[in-house]
Amino acid sequence: MKLKTMPGQLMRVVALDAGAPEDLPAWCRMTRNELIRHDPDSHSFWIRSRIDWS
Repeated sequence: MKLKTMPGQLMRVVALDAGAPEDLPAWCRMTRNELIRHDPDSHSFWIRSRIDWS
């Protein structure tokens, strides 16, 4: 998983799947990563990688 290699950094994810607006926030909660922003127009999600990947 790419997020594990970048603790504390932001990653922009483009997700075209219709379920992404519900699935990605739920995934962030379950994995303790932080959803910073969602832009529906560009299908973009900005996710901050958690810092404690030990």
